[in-house]
Amino acid sequence: MTSSKNRVLIFDTTMRDGEQSPGASMTLDEKLRIAEMLENMGVDIIEAGFPIASNGDFEAVREVSKIVKNSVVAGLSRANFKDIDRAWEALKGAKRPRIHSVIATSPVHMKYKLQMEPDQVLDTIIATVTHARNLCGDVEWSAEDATRAEFDFLCRCIDAAIRSGATTINLPDTVGYAMPVEYGKLIADLIANVSNSDKAVFSTHCHNDLGLAVANSLAAVANGARQVECTINGLGERAGNAALEEIVMGLRVRNDFLPYETGVISEKFVAASRMISTVTGFPVQYNKAIVGKNAFSHESGIHQDGMLKNTQTYEIMTPESVGVYQSSLVMGKHSGRHAFRKKIEEMGYQLGQNAIEDAFVRFKALTDRKKQVYDEDIAALIDDALVRGQDKIKLVSLMVIAGTKGPQSATLELDVDGEVLATTATGNGPVDAIFNAIHALYPHEANLQLYQVHAVTEGTDAQAEVSVRLEQNGKAVTGQGADSDTLVASARAYVNALNRLLVKHDKTLSVSRTASV
Repeated sequence: MTSSKNRVLIFDTTMRDGEQSPGASMTLDEKLRIAEMLENMGVDIIEAGFPIASNGDFEAVREVSKIVKNSVVAGLSRANFKDIDRAWEALKGAKRPRIHSVIATSPVHMKYKLQMEPDQVLDTIIATVTHARNLCGDVEWSAEDATRAEFDFLCRCIDAAIRSGATTINLPDTVGYAMPVEYGKLIADLIANVSNSDKAVFSTHCHNDLGLAVANSLAAVANGARQVECTINGLGERAGNAALEEIVMGLRVRNDFLPYETGVISEKFVAASRMISTVTGFPVQYNKAIVGKNAFSHESGIHQDGMLKNTQTYEIMTPESVGVYQSSLVMGKHSGRHAFRKKIEEMGYQLGQNAIEDAFVRFKALTDRKKQVYDEDIAALIDDALVRGQDKIKLVSLMVIAGTKGPQSATLELDVDGEVLATTATGNGPVDAIFNAIHALYPHEANLQLYQVHAVTEGTDAQAEVSVRLEQNGKAVTGQGADSDTLVASARAYVNALNRLLVKHDKTLSVSRTASV
């Protein structure tokens, strides 16, 4: 793939690098929905996974390759023939496949991780990139930990990779170490000093350990990079990756300073953000740039006064430009299916008939319990329905006794593989009682690592969204649930986390997921 002088390609790695976040495991069905969302958004390259890591990753890359028609589908591989062959096996059904090969280039990585001499690394690059190019016409090569590599050696590696057939050269700031001026200069100097640099697209992949991933990525674009690797919500291991929505809006809002464009439809950002938050169970912080709940909120009197006079006083972009629309109160108990379907389409959801019917039934139940139904309420119940999917364990009913006089108790019914089980349990508070009841009906060894609640909208009748993180044998998953009853939402979230743990447990890992860029 080539890039015009002013076009920046957006490479999304939410399903690969994003999934490496502890607790962010995604099912095959969820990955397929994410892939469709990313393609509809106009993302240029979708990295669907690391095929040799597990049978689940292989299947995900293979199935994503079948449904994506316009975007490039990439699969990650380490620099060895077995990884590359496995990646190609998963990708070969794609309309536009890309093999993405990575090897470390910094002294510390070569010495301690690879245990290879620089000349051995160089020989490996030539052999593996050549092998990948013989299989696939689109090959990306990544120099892991490029920002800590020796400059002359990095130049030799890039030259060798391009001569061997790489069409994209990715220079990751793997540990989030670089400063923007430093990273921008590195990109410019490499393009200037590698004799065949004009034959490949230069790419960035920046981690956010110092909070500079987006700044570094934009600095690289200003200095010649024409591909940016990023994720929705900045999802990723450790402190995360550069956030896709921030990259795109940075280029759009400051086009006077960075005169480059992308093909991404920014109006889909909020819907995409919610989808990734729901799938992973990772809440989006309220003050998150672009898609956070407070991104377009103004409480200060001075700010409100300015906004009333002219929105440009305190907003550098319109809420509508990223998919934020004024909350509506017109949806209520008298709203019909047609109006409901139109509303969810306006909110960016694309649901099948069965999913629409399920969501409509839950919407009607919500209108009986809640006086005012906001767009955020509708989004929460749809997201919750999508999360539950084809769960093995389902919540049937819950009754809780709580108050100042204990012990608090929970009477619970679960559907486990079609069999309805019931029990009553006590605990140190109603939530503890609920979780004890779930454990009694479905015994497990998982440890609770996180329990978090936040209100979807204002008011005492607001729906609650609950996140629960469970860990077992080093594997962490995050579940999410929503309901106007906080305790019901808590039960839904815990059950959802259990279901995710079952899915993750069923994935048979063939190698350690240590590949990183």
